[in-house]
Amino acid sequence: MIGEGIRKLIGCILLLSIFFVGYSTPVQDVISIPNEITVYEGQQISWEVSSTRIGDFSTKTENEKLVTNITTSTNNRTGTTSITATSKEANDTTLTIEIGNFPIKQVQVRTLPELKILPGGQSIGVKLNKEGVLVAGYHSVKSSVGEESPAIKAGIEVGDLITKINGNPISRAVQVEEIVQEAGEKNDILKIEIRRKKQFLLKELTPLRNKEDGKFQSGLYVRDLTAGIGTLTFFHPDTNKYGALGHVISEAETNHPTVVYDGHIVLASVSSIEKGVSGEPGEKIAKFLPNQAFWGSVTINSPFGLFGEVFNKGTIFDQPIPVASADQVKEGPAKILTVLEGDKVQEFDIKILKSNPRKSPTTKGLIIKVTDPKLLEKTGGIVQGMSGSPIIQEDKLIGAVTHVFVNDPTSGYGGHIEWMLQEAEIK
Repeated sequence: MIGEGIRKLIGCILLLSIFFVGYSTPVQDVISIPNEITVYEGQQISWEVSSTRIGDFSTKTENEKLVTNITTSTNNRTGTTSITATSKEANDTTLTIEIGNFPIKQVQVRTLPELKILPGGQSIGVKLNKEGVLVAGYHSVKSSVGEESPAIKAGIEVGDLITKINGNPISRAVQVEEIVQEAGEKNDILKIEIRRKKQFLLKELTPLRNKEDGKFQSGLYVRDLTAGIGTLTFFHPDTNKYGALGHVISEAETNHPTVVYDGHIVLASVSSIEKGVSGEPGEKIAKFLPNQAFWGSVTINSPFGLFGEVFNKGTIFDQPIPVASADQVKEGPAKILTVLEGDKVQEFDIKILKSNPRKSPTTKGLIIKVTDPKLLEKTGGIVQGMSGSPIIQEDKLIGAVTHVFVNDPTSGYGGHIEWMLQEAEIK
């Protein structure tokens, strides 16, 4: 009976030990390490965890090309252990982290081939020469037969792109007014070709004469192509591909992504800056440079930015630098590259407040804060036109500025460079 009682007591102690060990801070720190990570060849990734007195940390790996190292630092009260892993070649393997030879965590490590690209920072002018003109809204026409909108009656919707009218290509809003007037005078019906997302549709519209001024009208408000200022994020010389902005360009009236067929980018020169304050984001005021020292196409307008091919890169770039995966980004100091005056790219200090390295692409994976006194004095923080500014940490390109917090212009969002490269199909 006594022996049975001792066995039960020992069993309870073991169960309690396992329970408390499992909930200890060091074990929880290790468990919180992601199940899957991505790292570039020749680079390391590290985790800081609380030191433990229940056994030493150790690691095992299936591939000898993944080299690990464990270092421990202590002070009077506590200690930390740094676990680092460096992959010497592109491969996939499993890393097992142990405490006292007891496996606690398995991490799937994906190593990508080394990749170096040229960081940007230059201000660029963006012209989205989309096919046609945008339908921005409707209006009613007061005619002799009543008041209605011919556009609504024809089934045309806000956000549609008018590409042709009666077989004639449309590239400027003023063309629509001229064609409508001519058709009305001839009592013709307009055959309007439109693009609605991925559909190509044909609509028929009969202009009405406005009884107040005698002009024929369609009931449409249309708008010309989109143009604006942003920042170049990177250029990949092996493919001549670039990435910029870090976010999608949308139509203000519809909030739909602007459809792009043949846009282009050129260098821009910053002439002044409207400083941002709480509730009112600032803005770079810039002009497109007339020379063709740098220009490229715009073929993709996505949530991760603008992408295309550079046809003339000139001499605006310095030296290529490595890129880092989202898993390698750390909270703490970093820098951005951007232009405040003319076309001179400058480096400014920021801080990564949070990095969320999701396994699926996200446009707001970073929260950043401007800490550089010169940048804060000049701009108040992040301003419009700064989107796409490269973010550098430990001499690696990690992301791009994407959005400003309206109520706190010193802070904003950034996107990981990993997702921009994936969108550009750069490997």
